[in-house]
Amino acid sequence: MIRIELDEPTLARTRIATSPLWEVLTSLYLLHRHPGEAPWPYTDWARHARRVLAEVPATGPVEVLTAESRSPDFLTPVPPSPTPTLAEELAVLRGTPAEVIAEQIPRYHDPADLPDWLRPFVTDRQAALDRLADGIQAYWDAAIAPWWPAMRAALDEEVLHRARALAADGPDALLSDLHDRVRWERPVLTLVKPLEQSFQAVNQRLLLVPLIFSRGALNCSTDHPEIVAVSYQARGAAVLADRPAPGTAPAVPGADRLAVLVGRGRAQVLRALTRPATTAGLAATLGLAPSTVSEHLAALLAAGVVHRRRVGRRVLYGLEPAGVALVTLIGADPATASA
Repeated sequence: MIRIELDEPTLARTRIATSPLWEVLTSLYLLHRHPGEAPWPYTDWARHARRVLAEVPATGPVEVLTAESRSPDFLTPVPPSPTPTLAEELAVLRGTPAEVIAEQIPRYHDPADLPDWLRPFVTDRQAALDRLADGIQAYWDAAIAPWWPAMRAALDEEVLHRARALAADGPDALLSDLHDRVRWERPVLTLVKPLEQSFQAVNQRLLLVPLIFSRGALNCSTDHPEIVAVSYQARGAAVLADRPAPGTAPAVPGADRLAVLVGRGRAQVLRALTRPATTAGLAATLGLAPSTVSEHLAALLAAGVVHRRRVGRRVLYGLEPAGVALVTLIGADPATASA
C-alpha cells in the first residue's frame, strides 16, 4: 500500500492534468507486465509497439524508464500544465538541473554505487537527458502518435467529467470514485499496490493524471517539492481497439446484432457513450465526421436512448436507461465479446 496523508490546503488544491509523457511510461510498463499477449483493448496496439521497439533502434533509450520498478521522478517529471504537449514535457526533461538529479537519486540509490543505466545522468547529464528525450520522441512517433488524436479526445472527456465532479461535489467525492484500487478515507489517500510506503503532503498540490495506458497500474510521484501526482486509469481505453495498427487492415466484424438493429454508425455511437462525450470527442474517437455523429445523435435522441446535458460551454451526451439496455442486452461488440 502507498498511503498519502493530505492536509486541507493540499486537498483543496486538487487539480487534473493529462500527460503524453506519462502515457509513454505506462505504455512501456504495460508491455513489461504482459510479455506475451496484452489484454483487450491493448492487444493490437501492443503487437505494433513491440515491433517498433524491436525494429526502430532510435527507441532504445526508453529502456531506462522501466529499468527498475521505482525510479527518480526527474525521468518522467510531473506535467508542467493541465494539457501539455509531449514537446513541452520533453523540454522540461531536457532542462532538468543537476541539483534536482543530485537531490532525487539518493532517495533511490547510494550515489557511490549507481546502476549502470542511471550513472550517465550524473556523469554526463545533458547528453543522457537528450538521449532519453530523443528515444521517447522516436517511440512516441512510431508507437503512440497514430492513436493519439482518439486518445486525446477520450482524455478530454475524462477531464471534463472529473472536473465537473470536482466543481460540483468537491475533492472528497472525486477521490472516493476515482478507481477501485484508490481508497479515500480522509485524510489518507491509499493506492493499493504491493509496495509499502507512506508520505505526508503538507501545503502542496494534489495532481490527478488520467492515463489510457494505465490498465489499473497506479503511479505516484512525490519527489516534486510542491506537487504530489497520482495517476489512474482513464475511461475510454477502448479507443485503442478502434484503430488498426499502421500498415494493417481493420478487423472484419462478425454478426453485430446492435448494428443490425440500429445501423453500424449508431451502434458505434451507442457503445462509445458508455462514458459521456461531446460531438467532437465522439467524432475523433470513432473516426467519423462531426456532421455524421450529429446526425446519429439526433436520431438516438429522438428514440429516447440518449440524453444531452450542457456543462459550461460544452454539451455532453450520455446513455438513457434504454440505451444502456440496448448496449448491454443486445450484446457487446463482437470484436470484443471474447475479451
